Amino acid sequence: MLTNTKYIFVTGGVTSSLGKGIISASLAKLLQARGYTATIQKLDPYINVDPGTLNPYEHGECYVTDDGAETDLDLGHYERFLNTPTSQANNVTTGRIYQSVIEKERKGEFLGKTVQVIPHITDEIKNRIKALGNTGKYQFVITEIGGTVGDIESLPYIEAVRQLKWELESDCIVIHLTLLPYLATSGELKTKPTQHSVKLLLEYGVQPDVLVCRSEYPVTKDIKKKLALFCNVAQDAVIEALDASTIYEVPLLMEKENLDLIVLKKLNVSNPPEVRLDAWKNFLNKLTNPSKEIHIGLIGKYVELKDSYKSISEAIIHAGSVNDCKVIVDWIHSESLTEENIQSKIGNLKAILVAPGFGNRGIEGKIAAIKYARENKLPFLGICLGMQCAAIEFARNVLGLKDAHSREMNPATSSPVIDLLENQKNVSHMGGTMRLGAYQCELEEGTLAYKIYGQKNITERHRHRYEFNNEYKKQFTENGMVLSGINPNAGLVEIIELPQHPFFIGVQFHPEYKSTVENPHPLFVSFIKAALN
Repeated sequence: MLTNTKYIFVTGGVTSSLGKGIISASLAKLLQARGYTATIQKLDPYINVDPGTLNPYEHGECYVTDDGAETDLDLGHYERFLNTPTSQANNVTTGRIYQSVIEKERKGEFLGKTVQVIPHITDEIKNRIKALGNTGKYQFVITEIGGTVGDIESLPYIEAVRQLKWELESDCIVIHLTLLPYLATSGELKTKPTQHSVKLLLEYGVQPDVLVCRSEYPVTKDIKKKLALFCNVAQDAVIEALDASTIYEVPLLMEKENLDLIVLKKLNVSNPPEVRLDAWKNFLNKLTNPSKEIHIGLIGKYVELKDSYKSISEAIIHAGSVNDCKVIVDWIHSESLTEENIQSKIGNLKAILVAPGFGNRGIEGKIAAIKYARENKLPFLGICLGMQCAAIEFARNVLGLKDAHSREMNPATSSPVIDLLENQKNVSHMGGTMRLGAYQCELEEGTLAYKIYGQKNITERHRHRYEFNNEYKKQFTENGMVLSGINPNAGLVEIIELPQHPFFIGVQFHPEYKSTVENPHPLFVSFIKAALN
C-alpha cells in the first residue's frame, strides 16, 4: 500500500499535438490495470477561464463533466480509458488561476503584500495540482501540461513543477514527450530537437526522468543511448512511442516498453502487482478484427475539424466493437445538403447521426437530412441540436407549421417549437451559464428509449440553452411523436422518438460524453445495431 500520493507530470517538447493526453491516459490505464488508483488532470495555459466559449475550430470539442465543468477534450480520453468520471478539478486554466488569485487579492487575503507570479500564481497552481491528491482517493495523480516547453504561457506551470519536484522529492517525477523527426534525405531519425527541448527544460530547473519519443520509425539502441547521454536520462527510461493504428493500442505499446514499470521504479514503488488488461485486449481484438463493415453519415457544421466531434466518433468506435463491426463515418457538411441533393448525398448510407452545435449555419441541411431519414425509414440519431432539428422538421412537415423553428435561429418565428430555457432569459455572461452537467431523465416504459437503457431512471450530461417548447407537447403526441424521456424536476422533454420507424430517436443531452471502452453507451450500441439491420 502506498503511503503518499505520487505525482507524475507530463510535458511536451518540439511540437504540439504529440499526444500527451493519450500517453497520460495510457500510463494511468496501466497503473489502474495493476490495481492502483489513478487520476489525470490537464493544465491549459490559455487565459480563457474554460473552453466553453471557444469555437470548435479553435480548440476542438468542449467536453462536459458530471459536475457541469466545460473542459478540454483530453478529459474525454481520460474518462474513456479509465472508466472513471472526471470533475472541475481535473481541468485547470491560466484564466481560472488568475481569476482566483485576483479574487483573493480583492478580498484582502494577501495582507497588503505585492501579488506576484512567484509565489502567488505558482502557489495557486500547486494547490490545484495537490487538490486531487489531498482527496485521499488516488495513489497517482498524473498532470498533463498543455502546450510546448518554451511557450511563454506555460512558464508558470513549469516553475510550479520545479518547486513541486523539490518539495515532494521521491514522490514526484517528470515525463517529457518529444518528437524524433525522420529525414528522408539522410534516412535517419534526428535527436537534436529533443536535445534542445530538454536543454530548455533544464534552463527552467526541471530535469525530466523519462523521455517518451514519438516516432514513425523504430528508435534504435544507439539513438536511445545518445539521448540518454545528452539528456541526463537513464537509458531504460528512453521510451519509443511509435505511431499506432488506433489510440486504444497505445497502452499495450507502452506496456511493451515498460513505461509503467520504469515510472514505478523511479517513484520507489516495489513489487507492483501484475498488469490485468484482459477486457481491454478483448475490446481491441474486436475493434481490429471486425467481421463486417458499414457506412454511416455524421452530419454537422464543423466536419473539417473532426476533433469537434471527438467524443461522438469515439462512442461510435466503442459501439462498432460491441457489434463486431467496423463503422466507417462519412463526414457530411450540413451546409452542403439541400432537399434536391439529399438522395445522392445520404441515400447509400446505413444510418445518419445529426450532430450538436450552435447557430444558424447549416441548419436547413440538417433538417433536410432528418426529413429524408424519417420518410425513408433510415436509422436516425439526433444529439442536442440534432434532436431540436428533428422537432422542427416534424412540426413543419407533419404538423403543417411551416414557420416552425427555434428562437435561437429565428427569434421572430410564429411557431417556436424550440425556445430559450426560462432561467436563461436574463443571462448576460456567456461562459459557464448553460444547462451543464448531469441531470435526471425518466423514461416511459414500452418505448424505444426504455428498451435501449433497460431502466426507468437515467442520468445524462447536458450542454444547451434552448429546449423543446412544452406548449407543443399535445400536437406532437397526437400526431405520432412519442416524448419518451422527461426531466422529472423541470418537466423538460429530453427524448423524442417515432415508434412507427425502425430507429428514429433524438436526445437533448450528450450521450457521447459517457461512452467508455469498458461501458460503451447503449444508445450508440443500439444505433449501430439498427444500422446493421
